[in-house]
Amino acid sequence: MEVLIDDKVYKVNVIRKNNRNTYLRVKSDLGIYITTNYLMPNYEIERFIRENISSIKRMIDRQVRKNLKNESFYYLGNKYDIVICNSIKKITFDDDHVFINDKKKLNKFLKDETVRVFNERLKVNYDKFEERIPYPILKIRKMKAKWGYNRKIDNVVMLNSELIKYSIDEIDYVIIHELCHFLEFNHSRNFWNYVKKYKPNYKENKKVLKE
Repeated sequence: MEVLIDDKVYKVNVIRKNNRNTYLRVKSDLGIYITTNYLMPNYEIERFIRENISSIKRMIDRQVRKNLKNESFYYLGNKYDIVICNSIKKITFDDDHVFINDKKKLNKFLKDETVRVFNERLKVNYDKFEERIPYPILKIRKMKAKWGYNRKIDNVVMLNSELIKYSIDEIDYVIIHELCHFLEFNHSRNFWNYVKKYKPNYKENKKVLKE
């Protein structure tokens, strides 16, 4: 059963028990849960919903606010409050919120975006280089101590998956940093000159990542 409230569809979950009264709740998934007795017909449940629509709206608003306090989601340098809403078919963003029907799907979204964004930015930044360097094999994994590293011996650039939470500017810095290691496999002055050539504001990026 579903109900339309303020142009949004909410799922109604009917729980039948051996009790006299009918109770109404809105849970964290923004589903409407009605507990009633075994004999109550659906049309009576629908009438019960209509008669309590104002209370349901208040419950939904209260639950949305509660959800916002619980968790945040970081993506490309922005912080979003997570709102679980079962009427949402696909992940949706506004200025401050991310709406999704299952929080577990956020992990898949981030994983897919990490692959897409990192490969896209690798191509963009590689094309900036005037020096001849190999196009690296990109690998991605979560790391505790590094944002990235260059394994020059087998032409691999590894990026920390946590970078997807930072802005494109920080992602570009880490990629350029690792590409410059194909020119100078150290952190000499000459190395940092290469980094500065392709990322003039790299010191600001380092500061953001360090914080």
